[in-house]
Amino acid sequence: MTSVSLPSSVQAALGAAVDAEFDAACAFLAELVRVPSDNPPGDCVAHAARAQQLLEALGYAVETDPVPQAEVEAVGMIAATNLIVRQRFGDGGPCIALNAHGDVVPPGLGWSEDPYGAVVRDEPGHGPTMYGRGVAVSKSDFATYTYALRALQRVAASWPLRGQVELHFTYDEETGGDIGPRRLLEQKLSRPDYAICAGFPYAVTTAHNGCLHLEVTVHGKQGHAAMPASGVDALEAATRILGVLYAARAEMAKIHSQTPGIDHPTLNVGLISGGINTNVVPDLVRFRLDRRIIPEESFDAVEAQLRALIGDTAAALPGIRVEIRRVLQALPLLRLPGAGRLIDALERYGSEIFATPVGEHGVPLYTDARHYAAAGIPTVLYGAGPRTLGEANGHAANEKLRLEDLRRATKVIACTLAELLADAGAAA
Repeated sequence: MTSVSLPSSVQAALGAAVDAEFDAACAFLAELVRVPSDNPPGDCVAHAARAQQLLEALGYAVETDPVPQAEVEAVGMIAATNLIVRQRFGDGGPCIALNAHGDVVPPGLGWSEDPYGAVVRDEPGHGPTMYGRGVAVSKSDFATYTYALRALQRVAASWPLRGQVELHFTYDEETGGDIGPRRLLEQKLSRPDYAICAGFPYAVTTAHNGCLHLEVTVHGKQGHAAMPASGVDALEAATRILGVLYAARAEMAKIHSQTPGIDHPTLNVGLISGGINTNVVPDLVRFRLDRRIIPEESFDAVEAQLRALIGDTAAALPGIRVEIRRVLQALPLLRLPGAGRLIDALERYGSEIFATPVGEHGVPLYTDARHYAAAGIPTVLYGAGPRTLGEANGHAANEKLRLEDLRRATKVIACTLAELLADAGAAA
């Protein structure tokens, strides 16, 4: 099916529809920011219930997918319910999923605003700006996608469309997406032809890093601190292993990705614990590492190399035994065949509406968008926000969203949907 460029009258009508409901979209977002959905601890049912109420008040039928408790606990959460809205526009045509996650990282310290207040301040040079945890990442795109769909419905009578738009609002991106997007696809609750996932509007993200988390447990033998030789020091052994890992990290910086926006692989040890008491030779040390995997690397090869590096180092240390457990496997997001139509439309409308070049790039973080791509669905990240996570204070104090960026991103999504769902024969 070939693309049908939107007549200027249709694009103008979509823009007017977004403008007409923009205050409502901001109020919708504020309501979502005011309901905490921190993950951890991952008790997100109340937020899903409020989102469902707001969507139903707009006239949408909302399908709920309460995730079984065993699955929720397996990913370290308390409760989660996925939401699906399906809007059909004529027979045939593609199905386009719009996915945003409602779970957010805890606020942490350093806020000058109430992290659940959805306070709006005028920011010099940028205008009205809303503050709150999740306002940019990614409760904003609950509003972007919902009100883009609303605009599409308002022009559908005069611009014939074929296909379906689905809203997928899920609650486990911060723990990997296994009980959100992955579950929706594996349980055959949805099978879209394209997916647009939460992102930022000044570039179309078509690739991102993968991530491997390993937990390494180093076993030694306890002994009295006055006689260190009576034990086998697990902390000393862990220090040796960490030294080898940090040396490998320096070598990783020499490997460069060909994907714009992604530089080189990284390794970070972010958590460590162990020991019994100050006067006891430590018999156990446990640490977790994070290895970011660039799109050109093989996940399996990276994991095998790390396991060999750790295992070989430990094997040379008398009395030391190690256990290695995979905690997280997040594959890289790659551009799939068939994504061109989606990317081209987002770039064209983005460049026009934002009055600046909007191109294709990759990012070094990872997201749950990878689950759509892993299922063979052409997938990109695009949504509301500034140019970077840093500008949004994402995962930091005083997270914020410039509301004009929300307005413009909503128009870009609405125009993209209208073009991909255009009935070529009826519109000719």
